[in-house]
Amino acid sequence: MQTTRVWDLPTRLFHWLLALAVIGLVISGQVGGSWMDWHFRLGYCVLTLLLFRVVWGFVGGHWSRFVHFFYSPSTIWRYMQGEAAPEHGVGHNPLGFLSVLGLLGFVLLQVISGMFSDDEIATAGPLSKFASGEWVSRASDYHTDVGKWVVLGLVILHIAAIVFYRFKKGQNLVTPMIRGDKETQVGVPSARDDIGSRLLALLIFGLCAAAVAALLSWIA
Repeated sequence: MQTTRVWDLPTRLFHWLLALAVIGLVISGQVGGSWMDWHFRLGYCVLTLLLFRVVWGFVGGHWSRFVHFFYSPSTIWRYMQGEAAPEHGVGHNPLGFLSVLGLLGFVLLQVISGMFSDDEIATAGPLSKFASGEWVSRASDYHTDVGKWVVLGLVILHIAAIVFYRFKKGQNLVTPMIRGDKETQVGVPSARDDIGSRLLALLIFGLCAAAVAALLSWIA
């Protein structure tokens, strides 16, 4: 066995910052009132994080790249039948891929629907003025009555999977996402996680934040 750097620091920070932001969005959305200002700010932060993750999925560490955890339906089916490949125990396994894809996709949809929403009282998303009343109404209904419950359900499913793998399969998925390292078989490649890659991640995140700020400035 060897110690392998699986999750680089930028990926780990993305994971935990997204988790905190989603928790903040749920709380601020439920409380409402003056907290809605923070609800929008956190939404823009999530959008920035998601943009960063998309870019990082092409240039980040080995196990953070999409090419290393996008699996075909046949591979997912074989994994569910117990035919796991060695690399499935290192980064995201096929079911983990589905979990990540679903969670990130629905979080993005929740952010976009929120930007088109209007509660017709005091809060309106920045994109609502560009859409028809019917579109805004549908986006608002989805954001408040459907989307948030889908995201919460996926979060609970994600946590349940972590608990299942910990106690049923003896695999600790949390510690590697904190420390970055995992004990693996010899010969498994490590993710690049040096000062150069971290500075690249910081640059990419800054550009993503600038892009979101530019969008908000343009639609203001």
